[in-house]
Amino acid sequence: MFTGLVEELGKIISIDKTSAGTNLTVACDKVLVGAALGDSIATNGVCLTVVKINSNSFTANVMNESLRVSGLKELKVGSIVNLEKSLTLQSYLGGHLVTGDVDCTGKIVDIKDDGFAKKYTIEIPKEFMKYVVYKGRVTLDGASLTVASLTDTTFTVSLIPHTQKSITLGFKSTGEIINVETDLIGKHLEKLLLSREQSSEKTKSNISKNFLAENGFF
Repeated sequence: MFTGLVEELGKIISIDKTSAGTNLTVACDKVLVGAALGDSIATNGVCLTVVKINSNSFTANVMNESLRVSGLKELKVGSIVNLEKSLTLQSYLGGHLVTGDVDCTGKIVDIKDDGFAKKYTIEIPKEFMKYVVYKGRVTLDGASLTVASLTDTTFTVSLIPHTQKSITLGFKSTGEIINVETDLIGKHLEKLLLSREQSSEKTKSNISKNFLAENGFF
């Protein structure tokens, strides 16, 4: 579990592609403090397990499923990525609860200046928009951001100058792809409500006035 508060920007220094998946090596600093083999580090919002570590980088396996649903497949040597270590019970929860399981990728369709801030409009598949709420939170490349506006297929977030320099979105251009994780609580609520509706349908009685009449009750 993560908070969506990016700790640092790392740089991809090696990409080893195989038929079984891809091994990414990331140069970094802060997230290595106290890190060990087997730890989880969110890389552009994707929860990856550390399989190799040294003083200035870590290597993680990226399985084919993660490559399929995320923008990690677009990375090149030299690409900059958002990094965050997983939560502990002593961590400061300044963002929101983030799993590191990317739902889909989005496309940046518009960037506009808004005073000292910049507004980024992201387009995602329509089926995921039901989890995006006005003034709610959404995770972009692992960064927890507030939804400023939305339509049927797009939503907008605003970045102050400090954030523009601290996360990958601030360096991206129109047309580029970004990883999107929608609200965890919304997905759980949907599942519970659907299960409740299905249970209600199964327990509905087939006994009706016509049924009683046909079977001689009156």
